[in-house]
Order: sequence, then C-alpha cells, then structure tokens
Amino acid sequence: MRFIHTSDWHLGRSFHRVRLLEAQARYLDHLVDVVRSEGVDAVLVSGDVYDRALPAPDTVEVLSDAVTRLIDAGAVVVLSSGNHDSAIRLGFASELLARAGLHIRTSLESVGTPVPIKGSDIYPLPYLEPSVAADGLGALERTHAAVLRAAMDRVRTHALTRPGPAVVMAHAFVTGGATSASERDISAGGVSAVHPDVFVQADYVALGHLHGPQRITETVRYSGSPIALSFSEADHHKGAVLVEVSDDALTTQTIAAPPAKPLAILRGDLEDLLRDPAHRGAESAYCQITLTDAVRPLGAMERLRRRFPDTLVLGFEPPGAQAIPRTRAAAMHQRSDLDLCFDFLTHVRGGHAASERERTLLGTAVERSRLGRANRDDQGRSCITGSAA
Repeated sequence: MRFIHTSDWHLGRSFHRVRLLEAQARYLDHLVDVVRSEGVDAVLVSGDVYDRALPAPDTVEVLSDAVTRLIDAGAVVVLSSGNHDSAIRLGFASELLARAGLHIRTSLESVGTPVPIKGSDIYPLPYLEPSVAADGLGALERTHAAVLRAAMDRVRTHALTRPGPAVVMAHAFVTGGATSASERDISAGGVSAVHPDVFVQADYVALGHLHGPQRITETVRYSGSPIALSFSEADHHKGAVLVEVSDDALTTQTIAAPPAKPLAILRGDLEDLLRDPAHRGAESAYCQITLTDAVRPLGAMERLRRRFPDTLVLGFEPPGAQAIPRTRAAAMHQRSDLDLCFDFLTHVRGGHAASERERTLLGTAVERSRLGRANRDDQGRSCITGSAA
C-alpha cells in the first residue's frame, strides 16, 4: 500500500492577520496531483484539519472540495481529529461518508477499529484529552502518555488477529520532537510528553501536532504542517511523507510542498536594512524585522514597507537591550496560565506565595476552565456576559 502522511492543515488559519486559505487551497491542489502521479492508495491526515472548532463556510468548502477530488483521484482519505478540531463537527455523518471513501475518526469508541486498505490496517487515533478519555480507555493515569498507552493496547489487541501491516495515526507531543511557536499547548497538569515506545509494534506511526517535519524513530514520524504558520518555521522544508508499506518492507520519501511565499527574519539598523542589497530577496517575503538602532526611528514601519511591503512584525531592541528586564507583557507571554495565577495570588497578598494546597486547588480550577472552554467550542455554545449578568 502507498499512502501520503500529512497533518496540521489548519484550514482557515491566519498568519499575522493575513489569511492563508488561498495558499492552503493551492497545497491541496498539489496533493491531488501527487495522488494521481504517484498512484497513492490513501491520504492520512493526522489531526488539526481545521484551525478552529467553528470553521468559516469558505473553509469548510475548501475541505469538501479537496476531499472529493482526492477520492476521485483514486485515494481513500482518512481524517482524525486534532486538538484544534471540533470532534462533533468534523465527525458528522462519518459512517455515511465512509461508504464513499472518506473515513473520519473523532470518537473514543472508534479507537482500535481499523480502516483496512489493500492488505494493511490504518488505526486512526483522534486527539485524546486525558481527563475525558482516561476512564473510557481504562488508563491508569490522567496523562497523555497513559491514555495513548491504553489506546495502543486496544490497537495491538486487534492487530494481533490480523495478518497485514499496522499503521497508526496519532495527534500528540512525542518525546524527541522539536516544537515551534505556532502549536497550541496540549499539556494537562504539566504532563504532555509521550515516549515513542508507546507505539511499539506499529509498522509506521503518522504523527500530527508538531509543525516541523521530523523523524522521531525509523517508524515514528511527524509530517509537519504543509504551510508555515509562524516565523519560527522560516527554515522548515514543508511537505508530506509518501510511504510504501508491505509485510516485509517500509520505504519513505519526502514530497516537497509547492513553493509558498517565503518568510524573512531581518535584524539591524534601519538605514542598513533599507540599503543593504543582501536583503533583496526579502522584498517579496513576509518579514519579521527587529531594529537595533540606539534610538527608535520615527516612521520606521512606513519606511520599511516601502522596501519590504509585507512586513508583518516589527520589534525594537536597541544596544544593551538584553540587559534590560523584560516588560511585564513579554514576561507574561512566556508563562503558563497556572503560573500567572500563582503570580497574581502572590502579588495581591504582598509577596506571600501560594501554599501547596492552594497550588493544587488552582491547578484543578485552571484545568477545569480549559476543559470547559474546549467543550463549549466543540458543542458550539458561547458564554455571553452583559448587563443582565
């Protein structure tokens, strides 16, 4: 069987307020061409199909059109939900759609049930929120590692009764992977990492969640997102993985994504940046620019955009800035929600830090709040506050 491993399409995402849907649609056009030219049997999308639980109508239309064309090109399409997706919405009419060649797995009940394709079995594991999935899977702990271990026990129990190769799809942070700035934190109680040994005995593991393409082991791999979603991905080589698997062999090949608008990260004095011919390539790129002038130049953004019209981010770090304490906003950006709660409690109590019991209570409250928001997103509810409240 030949299949394409891809993930983290994040359809509907914006890049510093620039919509990416047109670029994402071009990538999906490319994917259809690859299915035809390479004789691909299946396309596996390992989570975060959409960027948000409530995708816009044009975003849904792009996915619908792409899936239809992929199936018409001869591929079975398997989608599993990620932490950005609404399991309920993405999974709508999944049983009916499976008859047409689109297999969508979003529910806990589907774990361990394969999608058989040409003698191989695909086991899609949707994103499994530990506090929700642990009891249903019989996990010993409410952690990502324990939940995925229990899910893989179901997979192995079923796979042992079948003769062909077993391919697993999962959406998780696996130990050894390098993160980027565009991924949403999936930690629950600070425990999010999963050891690759959890997936032992799988012939190939098609991972999603991390946006950089990377190989964790010979058989455990992230495809990465097909389009850069942050400036931290400027050096990524985007694409998908073409995999051929049989009873006694596994081969992989990277299929590069078509060229997209480049990203440029520039740093220096304003006048140097405006004159230096070495930056000519950045004139057609999305730019993140950090100025190092001793004094903040007037009208810097306007002047920069005359040469670099797609400057999206502008920072200012004068000489010696590294010795200046970070601003409160910058410091807050680097801390978790729970850390900010601890900081606030210490501040309003005049320096008295939270006790262990208080830290436990705050941890429980933050986690329940996070789950509540996720459930509201998934079910389409919104909390509206106003004068009546």
